[in-house]
Amino acid sequence: MYSALFNTVFKRMDPEKAHHLAFDAIRAAAATPGARSALRAVAAPPHPSLRVKTLGLDLPGPFGLAAGFDKNAVGIDGLAVLGFDFVEIGTVTARPQPGNERPRLFRLPADRALVNRMGFNNDGSAAVAARLARRAHGSRVPYRPNAVVGVNIGKTKAVPEPEAVADYVTSTERLAAYADYLVVNVSSPNTPGLRDLQAVEVLRPLLTAVREAADRTTTARVPLLVKIAPDLADEDVDAVADLALELGLDGIIATNTTISRDGLRTDPAHVASLGAGGLSGAPLKQRSLDVLRRLYARVGERTVLVGVGGIETAEDAWQRILAGATLVQGYSAFVYEGPLWPRAIHRGLAALLAASPYDTLADAVGADLRKAPSA
Repeated sequence: MYSALFNTVFKRMDPEKAHHLAFDAIRAAAATPGARSALRAVAAPPHPSLRVKTLGLDLPGPFGLAAGFDKNAVGIDGLAVLGFDFVEIGTVTARPQPGNERPRLFRLPADRALVNRMGFNNDGSAAVAARLARRAHGSRVPYRPNAVVGVNIGKTKAVPEPEAVADYVTSTERLAAYADYLVVNVSSPNTPGLRDLQAVEVLRPLLTAVREAADRTTTARVPLLVKIAPDLADEDVDAVADLALELGLDGIIATNTTISRDGLRTDPAHVASLGAGGLSGAPLKQRSLDVLRRLYARVGERTVLVGVGGIETAEDAWQRILAGATLVQGYSAFVYEGPLWPRAIHRGLAALLAASPYDTLADAVGADLRKAPSA
């Protein structure tokens, strides 16, 4: 049914307009008691075998929505009704900004991929913090299914690199109190100079300052993660892994979008005509998996890893778990698969776990890379 709707309606629309239309429908359904209950019953039946305890959180499952879909924390509860086990909002910057000029979001259906150069368009951390505060205090929220909320923060475009730390700290001080976990995004290709912050000598003081800001802002310790690019050289991936251990970072999200255009089925001339931007979706699958495996080989179970990039099916999610991911996220396939996508992922994961030699998902994490015990 969704496939027909996508091909006859959404596919013919500007992707950004289609996104807002679909998101408005999700929010409306979640705000209507009868529709909400029916949607949740169909889209999010429970799977007790998939429960995950990590980052100090008790999650109904391992599958969350990656940052980028709900930039301004306006539809968390509607997305939870669809069955996402956690929702990562953002990327949020200290100052409000409109993002890059439109068009800035493009579909590559033949590759089941997206290209975006949104440029961190968002309302700014003060406005998002106020919205999260209203939600936390129950004001104007018709239904809250106890959704776990990650908050992804980035650098304001107008802020020069020497002032980046202060910019992130401002957002941290405003948002940490409302985050179940906090993510430092230094890996989007759409903010000039942002990826330079992944260099360890720059990243160390940034993460240290964010950790200190979160600790002085909240009484409860907020887990802190960093999101890295798939385009890092292997030695830089190792350096980030080592830094995470050095700083006691709670986790690493691997990976963001890529600037590569290798291996696409879409006509190269058409791809080139779209211009710059981060590529997400199926073409990112192998590189994101490779980065995840490299990280797990380096950190083992000492740091939580979140796998994202090219996850379309339950098998994709299962592969990430076996490669070392405690949690997995998706986004691009949501565009192509529609509102019942989380249900398909959960059903498939539950079946894969039941057919495996592992009693729990925790037992399966990193199983492909762990050495067999000595005889």
